[in-house]
Amino acid sequence: MIDIPADLIASYESFGGEAGEDFATALRERAARFLDQWELRLDGPSMNGRCALVLPVLRDGGTSRSSGVESGGGTRAALKLQDVDEETAGEPVALRVWDGDGAVRLLEADADTGTLLLERLDSGRVLADLPDSREATLVVARLLARLTAVEAPAGLRRLGDIAAQALHRTPAALPRVGDPAERRLLADWAAAVREVAGEPGDRLLHWDLHFENVLAADRAPWLAIDPKPLAGDPGFELLPALWNRFDADEVGWRFDAMTEVLGLDRDRARAWTLGRVLQNALWAVEDGRPPVPDQLEIGRRLRG
Repeated sequence: MIDIPADLIASYESFGGEAGEDFATALRERAARFLDQWELRLDGPSMNGRCALVLPVLRDGGTSRSSGVESGGGTRAALKLQDVDEETAGEPVALRVWDGDGAVRLLEADADTGTLLLERLDSGRVLADLPDSREATLVVARLLARLTAVEAPAGLRRLGDIAAQALHRTPAALPRVGDPAERRLLADWAAAVREVAGEPGDRLLHWDLHFENVLAADRAPWLAIDPKPLAGDPGFELLPALWNRFDADEVGWRFDAMTEVLGLDRDRARAWTLGRVLQNALWAVEDGRPPVPDQLEIGRRLRG
């Protein structure tokens, strides 16, 4: 029996999914299908994020350049099961382009179901556990420099569209922000986005490279996982590393360090980071919640 973690079921239901037992049954059936189709055997307990089930597996037959082969046991890999949506649809596309350079390597993919077979990384060594948050920030920056060095392939979401949507939504959201100072902040961030919206960029972005989405591996010290890719300006990538293990006094140092490692224009990077803060604030306001205080502070410090 494939274990479906209770917190994954709860997360799925919280996003308006089908009843938990139906979801678990369908997930088990899908897992069984791909265990058979890709000649896989379970090799450890189930793992999960908010929206995906990950099963450690061994792949029978052949070898793989992406991970070692245990003697007589098969290739170590990870089976990732998730629904297809506008974010996950691009994951195999981006992973194929990167081909293991800075990111986990893709071994197989099923476009219809969103199921992926990935090289197995070390889930016990996560960048979030690195004691030095400055070094963790530099790890993210170095990975981003590699990932964003390539042009995004056709068909991915475009940052230009996301920016246009945010600017369109802002006027309706502003009256719902009760604090006048916060309302002015959101309006100011929208003004910053307008200054760069005409040049949204064409690099392949990860979009979600926070400390929990970086794992250690045998073939590289650190590799990125779980991209939600889009095409755009690398400045849009910086917010997660500014917010992870948030320290208001570190915002300036982290921003400077990342822009230097990535070779970004500081003003453009600042504007796109404010655009990311604006996007998150709009989601919160439209859901009837206040913007995240830490992100408000990041926005204040970057705008000066």
